[in-house]
Amino acid sequence: MKLAVPSHSPSSVSSVRPFSERWRAGWLTAWALLVGALVALPVLAVISHVLSTGTSDTWAHLSSTVLPDYLWSTLWLCLGVGLGTASMGVGAAWLVTRYNFPLRGMLEWALVLPLAVPGYVMAYTYTDLLQFVGPVQTALRDTFDWTRADYWFPDVRSLGGAVILFSLVLYPYVYMLARTAFLERAGGMLEVGRSLGLGPWASFWRVSLPLARPAIAAGVSLALMETLADFGAVSYFGVQTFTTGIYRAWFSLGDRVAAAQLATALLGFVILVLAFERLSRGRARFNDTTLRRARFQARRLRGARAALAVIACLIPLVTGFLLPAGILLEMAITEGDAQFGARFIELATNSVTVSGLTALIAVSLALLLGYAARLRARSWLVRSVHRLGGLGYALPGTVIAVGVLIPVSRIDNALTNWLIAHFDWQSGLVLTGGIAGLVYACVVRFLTPAVQSVDAGLLKITPSMDNAARSLGLSPAATLRRVHFPLLRGSLLTATLLVFIDVMKELPATLVMRPFNFDTLATQAYTLASDERLAEASTSALAIVVVGLLPLIVLSREIAKARQGSSTSN
Repeated sequence: MKLAVPSHSPSSVSSVRPFSERWRAGWLTAWALLVGALVALPVLAVISHVLSTGTSDTWAHLSSTVLPDYLWSTLWLCLGVGLGTASMGVGAAWLVTRYNFPLRGMLEWALVLPLAVPGYVMAYTYTDLLQFVGPVQTALRDTFDWTRADYWFPDVRSLGGAVILFSLVLYPYVYMLARTAFLERAGGMLEVGRSLGLGPWASFWRVSLPLARPAIAAGVSLALMETLADFGAVSYFGVQTFTTGIYRAWFSLGDRVAAAQLATALLGFVILVLAFERLSRGRARFNDTTLRRARFQARRLRGARAALAVIACLIPLVTGFLLPAGILLEMAITEGDAQFGARFIELATNSVTVSGLTALIAVSLALLLGYAARLRARSWLVRSVHRLGGLGYALPGTVIAVGVLIPVSRIDNALTNWLIAHFDWQSGLVLTGGIAGLVYACVVRFLTPAVQSVDAGLLKITPSMDNAARSLGLSPAATLRRVHFPLLRGSLLTATLLVFIDVMKELPATLVMRPFNFDTLATQAYTLASDERLAEASTSALAIVVVGLLPLIVLSREIAKARQGSSTSN
């Protein structure tokens, strides 16, 4: 008599293992879906709040008074910033990639430094420099013995001033992408164009510029989304935009419906910007079919032409970074900050706490989304959720703040009432009364750079490592912990740094979501500058600029390495 022994043949083991792996991957997918729902919640809350409540008396008042100003100011602001960033970014990128002139090596990486200066900090410094009692106009009156009626000076706190300011701060987006396109694409085509008699300008207009058009459009779109998201600079300059309207409707008028309706209108502008970027590419595809990165030989400039090239590159660098940073440093040293000391440490602690928590949560969620997309690459649902993780960066901070406050405040009130009814405990507002709501809004806003950094790291890991780990019996979680995580440390640190710096500079969401009596370096600088206490705001603003330099130094070193690598390959 033979006993029935369970079979443990390889075929039976293989039939059991895929089921367990599918079960674990299913849980990973479920967590990814939860992350996607949390990211989409603010947008859905804004739209549903508008649809469910309809119009309000405040909206009717806004429509007949300031709404046309919001519309036209936003349109002109986007048009001016788009043209300004494109001209400065493309011009600087073309000069440093196609010509050889003095200081080119330094300028090539230094031209990205204006990204370290937030727009609202730039607004404070240039207002102090160019206002009537500022050093520039005072020097003009003293030199020429003028009175106020004897000369005209442009008002920096205007729509035109905001256009120039944002162009100086945001042109590096276009510069970096255009420079990469000029370096990597169609070096052979430029050589062919030169053999056909095309000069430098003809090569630029007829060869390089059309090939770099998708990259330029992407950079301009990033600059426009940052412009639409800004609150501090446009508010300080008195420019009527949708962002300032949302803030006033929520806090000054106390009307959630009107704020949600303005936020929905601002979402429409964001969609238009994204549509512009997609339409600008059309169906065009540009591929480099050469076996090597043939790079057009840089043309050496001498004399007046070299001097003009240096001046053209120095103007955005000096006006966009060196001058405002120097003004802040001078004010901090000479005039001082009466609140520097214990108050400054408190502000820095609050900023570091919110930024650190946001960075840790965002990077963890980005790792979850990226790994789920890697395991379930064929699932359209997981791919959609993964793309949804990048939604927040395209949304202004005020839109996210309004979208978070609407559902979170309801949950807070419901939780408070439940605790009172069942436990007779006055807990207060748990989510909006602390920093939980603020951290949630910042995670939604800045999840995108974390997702992009993690994806870039995962792409460098060959799929054969996943197959080897699976053949050794490792679960997806164990594979992530023992195989992928050690290889992703550099990407995770980069993602953490990027999110940390972004949250340190964030102003609109922090102003709306911060709990009572909770200030950060950004809100302190905005509050003091709004009260015309620029000297006291200098230390907070300068600290934000210094912290913002950290990722740009890393980025600048990568640009220098890319130039050296491109030069040696030729």
